[in-house]
Amino acid sequence: MTCALILAGCTAAGVAVGAGAGTAVAVSQERGFVGTLNDTKTRTEINVLWFHKNVDMYHALGLSIYEGRVLLTGVVMSEKIRSDAVRLAWQAIGVKEVINEIQIDATGKTKNYPRDVWITAQLKTKVLFDKKITAINYGIETVNNTVYLFGIAQSRVELKRVVDHARNMKYVNKVINHVLIKTDPRRQRL
Repeated sequence: MTCALILAGCTAAGVAVGAGAGTAVAVSQERGFVGTLNDTKTRTEINVLWFHKNVDMYHALGLSIYEGRVLLTGVVMSEKIRSDAVRLAWQAIGVKEVINEIQIDATGKTKNYPRDVWITAQLKTKVLFDKKITAINYGIETVNNTVYLFGIAQSRVELKRVVDHARNMKYVNKVINHVLIKTDPRRQRL
């Protein structure tokens, strides 16, 4: 009985620490705590819509959301699946823009998933340890050796550093940038 109580206390403490760390991250981001919360709700809603429509769609697609801007990535087998994914994304509350970067391939699979994961991990690490970049404001996805950048840059200089890191990565064929600068007037319209 004592062991169970100790373990329950450890679990509760772990959850509290995790929640505290998550809150600190959300507050530190350019979009703030409320923006992070709204984007999380939107993400959940899109995932539920995709899951109910087509479980394979849910598993095949990547989803990044920042200030109501939605970036869709991944590979699907047909234009119908891609258009369904986009249509469903627009149905979620809080969506202000949908950027469709979903690729179509008859197999419905990426050509080299392990390499894409490696590129993303390596690039995230480079960005994280670059002291001139506020890494917390960036989303990075890689599909078929194409890197997709998303989020908010503090300045054009910072964004150039991120893009340069991506372009200089081994195996990267293309970099597609959907990052907005912090002072971009489009952020106010969104």
